[in-house]
Amino acid sequence: MDAIETFEKEYPELSKEFKDIQDEMYAMFAAKMLDYGLGNISLGSNLEEEEDKKLSLTGIWLRCNDKINRLKNLLRRDGKVFVGNESMLDSFMDISNYGIIARLVMENKWKKGA
Repeated sequence: MDAIETFEKEYPELSKEFKDIQDEMYAMFAAKMLDYGLGNISLGSNLEEEEDKKLSLTGIWLRCNDKINRLKNLLRRDGKVFVGNESMLDSFMDISNYGIIARLVMENKWKKGA
């Protein structure tokens, strides 16, 4: 048995919950990408030049840094939020999605039709 089969056999509920969260993250990713478009990450370039990819990855890093600082402040305030309904979970999900987006950029897959 491989790791996935073994894990799913030994931890069926945790496995299901993890996959449910991934589905929720994907739904959030899809909705935000439809709202923002690919240019939000590519900064208007086609990401074919290394400098363009570096700038895009720097932007992703800055967005993650914003989320981490927000989480730090929320933790200090025991989760009390002042901006709408953006919870700590939302920030963690955003960071996770940014990690996947960074990988897509690095692997030259952040483009329409890819």
